[in-house]
Amino acid sequence: MAADDVEATRTARTAATAALGAPHPVDEMLRPGRLLAGGLQHVAASYAGVVAPPLVLAAVVGLPPAETAFLVGAALFTAGIATLLQTIGFWKVGARMPFVNGVSFAGVAPMTAVAATQADKRDALPVIFGAVMVAGALGFLLAPWFCRLVRFFPPLVSGTVITLIGLTLLPVAFGWIQGGAPGRPASPTSLALAAATFAIVLVLRRVLRGFLRQIAILLGLVAGTLIAIPAGAVDLGPVEHADPVGFPTPFHFGAPHFTLSAIVSMCVLMLVCMTESTADMLALGQVVGRPADERTIAAGLRADTLGTAVSPFFNGFANSAFAQNIGLVAITRVRSRYVVAACGGMFVVLGLSPAFASLIAVVPRPVLGGAGIVLFGTVAASGIQVLLGAGLDRGDNLLVAAASLGVGMIPVISRTFYDGAGVPETLRTLLDSGVSAGCLTAVLLNLAFNHVGRGRGSQRRGG
Repeated sequence: MAADDVEATRTARTAATAALGAPHPVDEMLRPGRLLAGGLQHVAASYAGVVAPPLVLAAVVGLPPAETAFLVGAALFTAGIATLLQTIGFWKVGARMPFVNGVSFAGVAPMTAVAATQADKRDALPVIFGAVMVAGALGFLLAPWFCRLVRFFPPLVSGTVITLIGLTLLPVAFGWIQGGAPGRPASPTSLALAAATFAIVLVLRRVLRGFLRQIAILLGLVAGTLIAIPAGAVDLGPVEHADPVGFPTPFHFGAPHFTLSAIVSMCVLMLVCMTESTADMLALGQVVGRPADERTIAAGLRADTLGTAVSPFFNGFANSAFAQNIGLVAITRVRSRYVVAACGGMFVVLGLSPAFASLIAVVPRPVLGGAGIVLFGTVAASGIQVLLGAGLDRGDNLLVAAASLGVGMIPVISRTFYDGAGVPETLRTLLDSGVSAGCLTAVLLNLAFNHVGRGRGSQRRGG
């Protein structure tokens, strides 16, 4: 079925549902069992992404194990708050879509750079927290204007960006299979675990029906973990030594410090995160059959930025939408935002209970990688589906998509590509994000080839 036909069918079903007075699938409240199972599936898919940035930063600033565990718990707690803001929301805050919000990995590089400027790296966290608070507040104020960029995201641009989101996430799955070290080859055990999980997920999706089919990813992760136990790939040490209860004390690492250079760096990061979140909202809107308009994007950006501004109070960092969960929504077809709200509630509980958090952490990374290939590949395929309806055979649309994908893949293929080019640090924050670089390229090329110098009647489809 052509992409246009698929979208038309989905739109027709949504319209029929609305005509009958039933809630949109995004607003559907599922039964408690399905709600919890679906939420746990989202937790499993995003847990590694939430805890990775604080683990990296803790190593950079030299935190001891107990303080590192505290920082990870704070990241989980604040990710839960941000996710609840996004899915449930209040006033004009929250896209009210099935979005998981968590610590943005794009912030690792600028935060590491801030830490490098401190004579005592242990003083870096208060400086980072102060800069993140200011950046979040600025982003919140900019949201009503930033959302207007949606007019520059026709199917040609949004399809390219969605494809790029999936392609940039796939190396994350490969890195998990390699044990978190992309520079080294995967071991035979890691490859076997990833392949087994990959195959189990596909088989479950093929043979199961109904609710069990919807949680095939979760079942695959459980099965992969069970297989990993006799292989000696499951580390139960964190569970044995974790405290049952622990609250992220406000300003645990000291009162925030406000340094101009750090604030500028974090504000640039905030703009990058807002760009990525806009692209993610457009992608999710396509998946769930509720296209994201300016109002939705503005509300979603307010949730992102408010969550970011509040996070430093509880020792958290900048938050943004997690693209990997879009793949989970696409493959399970469970579109209820309340499922992801349950995920947010679980993150809060995990942040308050290191013992529970450690249970999720026992899932081996190769097992996550095997499932991640399916999840992230689904995001890329969704983007290709949108591109098929964007008229790539018309004019220069194919060239726009090809060039944008090429630029966006540069930092994915080579993290050191710009190292010797003398690129300013603020610009590097943009260029080192494949999604942001490719998104900006697609917007500019679409304007240049499909709008500039053309009358309203001669503008091409996709532009």
